[in-house]
Order: sequence, then structure tokens, then C-alpha cells
Amino acid sequence: MPRRTMIEAIQNAQDVAMGADARVVVFGEDVGYFGGVFRCTAGLQKKYGKHRCFDTPISELGIVGAAIGMAAYGLRPCIEIQFADYMYPAYDQIVSEAARLRYRSAGEFTCPMVIRMPTGGGIHGAQTHSQSPEALFTHVAGLKTVVPSTPYDAKGLLLAAIEDPDPVIFLEPKRLYNGPFDGHHDMPVTPWKKHDLSEVPDDHYTVPIGKASVPREGQALTVLAYGTMVYVATAAAEESGIDAEVIDLRTLLPLDEETIVASVKKTGRCVIVHEATRTSGFGAELAAIVQERCFYHLEAPIERVTGWDTPYPHAQEWDYFPSPARVREAFERVMQEG
Repeated sequence: MPRRTMIEAIQNAQDVAMGADARVVVFGEDVGYFGGVFRCTAGLQKKYGKHRCFDTPISELGIVGAAIGMAAYGLRPCIEIQFADYMYPAYDQIVSEAARLRYRSAGEFTCPMVIRMPTGGGIHGAQTHSQSPEALFTHVAGLKTVVPSTPYDAKGLLLAAIEDPDPVIFLEPKRLYNGPFDGHHDMPVTPWKKHDLSEVPDDHYTVPIGKASVPREGQALTVLAYGTMVYVATAAAEESGIDAEVIDLRTLLPLDEETIVASVKKTGRCVIVHEATRTSGFGAELAAIVQERCFYHLEAPIERVTGWDTPYPHAQEWDYFPSPARVREAFERVMQEG
């Protein structure tokens, strides 16, 4: 089976979708001739033509607004916002139009579109190229929010998102584009081509939206993570010697509550890890769900390891980024309780 980087898996997913369905169109800033700033659309314009893969003006509001109109009239746009940090001018279109279209039209119209966005830090992008805005989307009824952590999942989830009848926010952790990253910034990264998790079939397949995976099983505590933090949490578990079970949520909305609840009831302890700022981050929703559904099984308070409530810094990036050391400390606090 061929091995691909996450970039190549995402490109391949769009290629497969465009080859199978003429309604699928790809557009955004620099995605056509240039192939995208991260090359996730490389070769698509040459293969499918400028009418199906094309560049747009620098206007996120215009990109999303045009995609909503296309989706309402039967196309399946898969658009790229060059960085998640740039989506704010389009947020009203996403929330007030794309997310509401099915509801406000009583089902007469749907909005089958995907909004791809590179997200997260760890690449020295500073405050305007490193944000993790997932909680802004999970708060909105009518949107689905997906965050893959492996090339295999990236392709399968993106194909599922393109085929979905409703709008899907597809967040791509850019620190994972070329290899899994465990948070040790001073250590070399194993490229995806040398990693078993990079095996991606050539043909069509989907990974179901709304279903978590369990990349590491354990008995002592449950870690809830997604994106890059799946690898940070796994590294922390291995380095600490604590038998932690790591849940890769993969989809934040709809959320696989059953997998979460089953794990926490088994372990009695829960640590939540995400890169976004702490206050009102998605970890708070996860903590509330665990508290509501697992209260009588908890042996210790729920811990959160997150980014800080500041803009993403450039000079102190690795103090902001949730490190394996910070996660290990949370593990130890949880294990000492109860």
C-alpha cells in the first residue's frame, strides 16, 4: 500500500472526489496554478481544468459566499482558507448562511460544502498563522467539525465530508502535514513515508464522521485529544510509564460520546489536551460531558492541558505549545488523587 504525507492524502482525496463526481469544485487563494501554499491541491487544475480548480481574489468572505451559492444550486465545493486565522471575515457567511440554510429553508435547500483550513501552531507562524479556532465552529448548530491526525484519516474523512449533505469544517493540523509530531521540538521528526500510519489506499474509501479512534489502549486514565495533541499525549504516556488510554476524537461535532464515556468509566480518570486557548476552549465542553455522564465513576478531578489565554507567541512558542512535560504533570496530578 502506498505511503503518503498528510498533504498528499488530502490532495489525493480531492483528486478521487473530483474524478468521481463532476459537481465537486475546488477553489481558494493560490490553489489552482500554484497548488496551494502547502501544495494540498497540486496538479488538480492541470488535470481538471480552470473551471473546476481555480484561484480566487484575496477575499475569504467572497470565497465562502460563492461556495454557499454553488452548494445551494447543486455543486459540491471543497474550498480552502489559506490559514484558519484568515477565516474571520467569512465567519458571518459560515454561521448565518451555510450553517442555517437547511433549517431556514425547511429542508428545501442544503449546503453540501467543505471548508478546509490549516490550523494550529508549532511552525513559528506567530499569532496570525497559528490559531486553533475549532470551538468557534462547534458552538454553531448546523456545522460539522473534523480534525484528522493521520494521512489515512485525512483522506477518508475528507471524502466523507465532501459527500456529506451539510457544511463541514475540515481543520488540518499543519504541524502534522509532513510527519507526526510528539511535541519534542528539539528532536527530529519521523517523516510520514517511514511511518505505518501513512499507508493510504489509492482508491475511494471513507472514515465515518462522528466516530473516534483509540490509538493507545490503557487502564489507568483516559486522555481526550485531537490533531497534533494525539501524538503529544501518546508521548507523555510512554515517557511517564502511566497506562493511559488515548482517544483520538477525529470529529468534534458530531462527537463520539459513547467511546469517551466507555473509556472514562473504565479508567475513572480523565485528562483533556488541546492546543487552543483554555477559556471556552473545546476542552471545557468535553469536561462538562465527562462530568455529566461519568460523575460516579470519576476517581479524581478532570484535568485540562491547553494553550494559554494569550495570542500565540513567536519568541515563546514552545512555552505556549502543550508539551509532553505539561501533559505528564497532569497525568501525575490525576493519579495522585482518589
